[in-house]
Amino acid sequence: MPAPETFPESADLDPSVPPSGPGCAECLAAQGWWVHLRRCTACGHVGCCDTSPEQHATAHFRETGHRIVMSYEPGEVWFWNYETEQTGRGPALAEPQSRPEDQSSPGPQGRVTDNWRDLIHR
Repeated sequence: MPAPETFPESADLDPSVPPSGPGCAECLAAQGWWVHLRRCTACGHVGCCDTSPEQHATAHFRETGHRIVMSYEPGEVWFWNYETEQTGRGPALAEPQSRPEDQSSPGPQGRVTDNWRDLIHR
């Protein structure tokens, strides 16, 4: 198995940019919900993962070309490159490093439907 990719600072990775908020920007605006969150390392956009119904993090990559995201889940410190489909490591990003720990996953609490498992992408 090859070593994980290392993502240095570049136009695709700006450690000084804070995240756009505590949850998926599009899901929050549309009263939706997500399974897990991803943070764009270029602009800080927080979007929902590909398991989530709307897959906003991947849509953000397709719209902007911002190819590297970091997990925005508590305790997870991994990066993903959409172009190479490789996981890896990178520098510490501006705080906060994850969604609030008291926010549910899936979340946000109160918006997740009872049949959420039937609605996710596998």
